[in-house]
Amino acid sequence: MLSESKSQDQAQPAMSEAPATDSAFSLEQKQYLEGFFAGVRQRMPFVGHTATGLITADAASGVENIAAPATFHGTPVEDLCREELWKYERNPLDAWDELLAHANEDKAPNPEHTYRFKFHGLFYVAPAQDSFMLRMRVPGAILTAAQMRGLAEMAEDWGSGRCDLTTRANLQIREFQPKNIVRVLNKVQSLGMSSRGSGCDNIRNITASPLTGIDPAELLDVRAYAEGLNQYILNSRDMYGLPRKFNVAFDNGGALSVVADTNDIGFLAVRVPEGRSLPAGVYFRVVLCGITGHRQFAADCGVILKPHEAVAVAAAMIRVFAENGNRTDRKKARLKYLVDEWGVEKFLAETEKLLAFPLMRLAAEDCAPRGAIDRAGHIGVHAQAQPGLSYIGVSVPVGRLPVAQMRVAADVAERFGSGEIRLTVWQNLIVPNIADANLGAARAALVEAGLKIEAGAVLSGTVACTGNRGCKFAQTDTKTHAVALANLLDERFPAMTQPVNLHVTGCPNSCAQHYIGDIGLMGVKVGGEEGYNVNLGGGSDQDQGLARELIAAIKFVDLPPVIERLFGAFAQKKLSEDETFLAFARRHSIEDLRGFAQVEGKR
Repeated sequence: MLSESKSQDQAQPAMSEAPATDSAFSLEQKQYLEGFFAGVRQRMPFVGHTATGLITADAASGVENIAAPATFHGTPVEDLCREELWKYERNPLDAWDELLAHANEDKAPNPEHTYRFKFHGLFYVAPAQDSFMLRMRVPGAILTAAQMRGLAEMAEDWGSGRCDLTTRANLQIREFQPKNIVRVLNKVQSLGMSSRGSGCDNIRNITASPLTGIDPAELLDVRAYAEGLNQYILNSRDMYGLPRKFNVAFDNGGALSVVADTNDIGFLAVRVPEGRSLPAGVYFRVVLCGITGHRQFAADCGVILKPHEAVAVAAAMIRVFAENGNRTDRKKARLKYLVDEWGVEKFLAETEKLLAFPLMRLAAEDCAPRGAIDRAGHIGVHAQAQPGLSYIGVSVPVGRLPVAQMRVAADVAERFGSGEIRLTVWQNLIVPNIADANLGAARAALVEAGLKIEAGAVLSGTVACTGNRGCKFAQTDTKTHAVALANLLDERFPAMTQPVNLHVTGCPNSCAQHYIGDIGLMGVKVGGEEGYNVNLGGGSDQDQGLARELIAAIKFVDLPPVIERLFGAFAQKKLSEDETFLAFARRHSIEDLRGFAQVEGKR
């Protein structure tokens, strides 16, 4: 699948690292020096300007000390890492003149401009590709047929001839030359869309359950909340330039997952039954600090919200992070590290200071259990909540969608549906609101264009990051390997009907979240060849758990027979036809699984 290319943001050098001589200081010496310099700052003379224009030396006056060293979000400028210093010097949103200059001269950006242009959704991805990649914002994973058609035109005229669907239910288009980047941004705006803040140290695409509003099992239609937060961000300059990237998801409590527990903030629709301390009804629970690349899921923080409060609470929490997150060490700049330092209660207390209403608390066990998740619900034909209407989930292996198929998807949505297309975190698309009488014609049009509405148990759950064809950090050709392995397994084990999630990522940044796959592969080099670190038994939502390492490193050419032997053992030893591969992997020890696969842990 195509991920959101997180690696390009995460791997920016941390310029705040201590010099080599710092290692000679003991902990006590470091603490003394920190205290010494803090004391120096406190002894700085105070000079401020009162409201009447007088100059005061009174530190208790409450005005700004103009004689104090400059700070940026409370951090001394001298301590800022490179990227934060760039933000301090000038807001990256104000880069239009530089964008025009690069387009006019058709020139590649230097490191500073590479960073600044990401705030506009443009990623210079050399050396993997000597060109720009555009990442969109598709709030709530919903776009129109006209927008899809316009993006196809852009990809055909100036880009790679395809788009890539991502793990944040989003779109990316590659291979734009510098001379076209202003045309690209103007085209995006003409489509009523935006790419602003879709990468770098900003709030990424706001995701929502892809079936929201049409799911028979949902508790709450969350479209308005995703769109509302997106608009709030677009209208608030101070919601950009965070210490690090930030992910937010809204889960409708229905049948199709949005993997909210992998986000910095997840709003989960829940039902509170009668007899609790709150009136019965549907609310949002809040989970915090998901960052599975760092082996952590978002955890329930005890807060429950009336639905209309969610966007305000998100805005407050993000602002607390913006003002207090680490701006000196990019490796410690995600929300997780602020909450680790403060504790959840302090973070919530600081959030409440920005709100005009209190945060309600309710134990998670006082909410009704979440309904079941259909791991195959994103592929195929399924009935909607609206009588007489269905949606078609279209298989798009690892998210690669050529312009011809983009246009067909738009045409089908317009001719047989409501003109709407939805994306999923599984790198595929959904065409909703098709009258049952038109399902046959809609299916035929999709199939004629080479789009499948059925997929094998493995391919339907396969996702992959960009890989080394488009990302300089990836060690392997993830997309090619993922499709090849999935197709092989589906061909050899056609009787397997329970979905198997295969997550293939190219480097430790884990854009494809290999730790939450039934099978998780992370790219490594093995004897100079492309290979993988192999993990088993990961899951999210009700199957939440981190995968365990099966093989430290194995060449990809040697991997398919290993997984085949593992699947063969599963076919022979599963407890019933209903047992999933995930359950099988979890009920066996790693030693047993290695025995089934006939491998050792270290290779």
